[in-house]
Amino acid sequence: MGVHTYFKSLSDLEHLYRLPGKFKFQMHTVAAHSFKVTKIAQFLGTVEELAGETVNWRSLYEKALNHDYAELFTGDIKTPVKYATAELKELFSQVEEQMARKFIEEEFPEEFHEAYLRRLREGKDSSLEGRILSVADKVDLLYEAYGEVLKRNPDPLFFEIYEEALNTILKFNELHCVKYFVDYIMPDMLAEKFMPHSELRDLTERIIQLRK
Repeated sequence: MGVHTYFKSLSDLEHLYRLPGKFKFQMHTVAAHSFKVTKIAQFLGTVEELAGETVNWRSLYEKALNHDYAELFTGDIKTPVKYATAELKELFSQVEEQMARKFIEEEFPEEFHEAYLRRLREGKDSSLEGRILSVADKVDLLYEAYGEVLKRNPDPLFFEIYEEALNTILKFNELHCVKYFVDYIMPDMLAEKFMPHSELRDLTERIIQLRK
């Protein structure tokens, strides 16, 4: 019981795999994903700061580090399923938040409730930090799908995930970091020589053009 249970649960994130039930050349855990999203969010936040925006770094780091902790209670759900409708996405968010709240109230001493209710709630909100998190989360998902395409995984699901991730990133095109990602990072990604290079390039260019 207590904070010991929370510390012990962190190791469970190392055994919680993303996109379960699908063949992948490279497995990704929720623990690794949280680390990568935090590193990506750090870079994206730096882009915003250099463009003159004020970044609340404490908020950004807390959101990024904790954004998928509640998946310990629900498991990872495939993006095309979880985001099939706005209602379904909202339902999943409510379930995760309720289960996280129950865990906090049962395991944490009362003086820590407020801090951890803030840290473990859904971090993707309308704040600058919440929007950076939304982008960082999808950048890592895009790279996970890209890695499978690069290794010639024949499952078309990874093209679907890539497309969904890129479309979501581009919804935040008011952010300086999204413009930077599209203008400077994606060209390097698409310049790599691999198969099916042309198919991925065509998909990427079509999505970007539709968003302009």
